[in-house]
Amino acid sequence: LEAADLAAARLAVGCIVGRDTADLDETGVAAAAIESLAESFNDGVVAPAFWLAVAGLPGLYAYKAVNTADSMIGHMEPRWRAFGWAPARTDDVMNWVPARIAGGLIALGGCQGWRIMWRDAGKHASPNAGWPEAAIAGALGLRLAGPIAYDGVMHDKPWIGGGDSDAGGEEIDRALAIYVRACLLLWLIAGGALWLR
Repeated sequence: LEAADLAAARLAVGCIVGRDTADLDETGVAAAAIESLAESFNDGVVAPAFWLAVAGLPGLYAYKAVNTADSMIGHMEPRWRAFGWAPARTDDVMNWVPARIAGGLIALGGCQGWRIMWRDAGKHASPNAGWPEAAIAGALGLRLAGPIAYDGVMHDKPWIGGGDSDAGGEEIDRALAIYVRACLLLWLIAGGALWLR
């Protein structure tokens, strides 16, 4: 985006999101990247740390197995629902607490976002992904989500956040800075918990 190469930006964001990216404008590419960053903070950082703390390495391995299965086969489209419902529902259960922790850490790392997180987390189709996504939308003052195309079909999803919808490369940089601060907060909390043991 900083190089004004929208085609390359679409290709890059297409590697980390499931939505159609061929027709995204700069705002759409940046929003997709920010939403993915927020959700991945939970799935890739907070939830593994949570399950490691709760159940040791077996808990971590179980979580990652379920989360990976959900990513690969946990689709809720009619064709795949019967095949993928078990990993999808198990992933929802295993992410219930971590997602809320992730949202709180993002709001802390961004020094704002609590009000939008509480207000908009439930608008997301996922019972968990809305927490970190709404927190980062509030922390950045952006409007995320909204209508999204998957496999050529437009889905009229609600907007999350109430800010300016014009995200760009600068907002991705700000989101990454919040992500780093949220990671540091997580490690400070985890280190403190270990020290108190």
